[in-house]
Amino acid sequence: MSALRKATWPEGKMSAVAIAAPGRVELTEIPIPGPRPDEVLVRTSYVGLCGTDLELLHGTASYLRDGRARFPLVFGHEWCGQVAAVGEGVKGLSVGDRVVGQTMVPCGQCRMCQRGRRQVCERLVEVGLYGLQGAAAEYLRMPARSLTLLPDALADLSAAFIEPAVTVVGGFDKVGCGLEDDVAVVGTGTIGLLAVQLASRMARSVDAIGIDDVGLKLAAACGARRTLRPEQARPGAYSLVIEASGASRAFLRSLELTETGGRVAVIGVANEAVAGMVPGELVLRGIDVFGIRHGLDYYDRTIQLFVDGVLDARPLVAQVLPPEKAGQAFELLEHGRSGPPKVLLRFNDSQEGRAA
Repeated sequence: MSALRKATWPEGKMSAVAIAAPGRVELTEIPIPGPRPDEVLVRTSYVGLCGTDLELLHGTASYLRDGRARFPLVFGHEWCGQVAAVGEGVKGLSVGDRVVGQTMVPCGQCRMCQRGRRQVCERLVEVGLYGLQGAAAEYLRMPARSLTLLPDALADLSAAFIEPAVTVVGGFDKVGCGLEDDVAVVGTGTIGLLAVQLASRMARSVDAIGIDDVGLKLAAACGARRTLRPEQARPGAYSLVIEASGASRAFLRSLELTETGGRVAVIGVANEAVAGMVPGELVLRGIDVFGIRHGLDYYDRTIQLFVDGVLDARPLVAQVLPPEKAGQAFELLEHGRSGPPKVLLRFNDSQEGRAA
């Protein structure tokens, strides 16, 4: 890290991409957030788009339905950037440092935070979702405690994948994935492919299960032993199933695929009711079901997995577009799947680090 130094906190307007209303994305200007003690102004480099951002665009996200978020909304919760200015009291961060930001910003004071369960903070806010401006802008302001320094060995493009990856890493840790496990990953989007990469290094075997031919081909390249359609997978064949698709039917299929005494890690967020589930089956078969709500405590570990090559963002990148083409980026994300799953926006000239 460079010697600590400060820069003048910029003032005035900045460009940003906002979801102005359901189905409408606009390039706009908003005020640069002003300085606050213990907070940092970050110049955005890359922002990744995901299914949650699509839900915001369609107006169907739970954050909009329950009133936590409202339009216009500057989105962007998967991101990396460079420190542009620091507020009073900030220690350990310097202008020019490359950082990745945590999506979840807990209060640190409520009973859940005091119990060490920050991801279920009672006063939680989330960058680009509700409570805090997203990273789809030239700058965003973040609490210093919610930033993690990036090493030179990690390129910015890879750093933009850390936010989705921490959930995978945290999930594998929570369910205790090990060399004795035969793993099935259900879903071949970004989360699913990262899960395949990690399982291929941690477990005895990993199969990828999905409905998209391109996604299954990518899963094979990411280390899957076999790629299967849901109907081809054998019930009860896996000690650990990672549900990464977010489909209600896939959740039910995950339970069927799990052996007696096995575990299911649910990472995908299904918003439709599940019909046909018999709760007694979980008891009689002794299946443990884990809901994985982010991986707030796994940023450092996840960064190292990228540096070590256990996780690799490069096969997952479909296209990188400038912010003025954000509408096109959403269109590609929703309808353009003919290759890798991730579409990113690139804002400022990024410092790529020493890695390729």
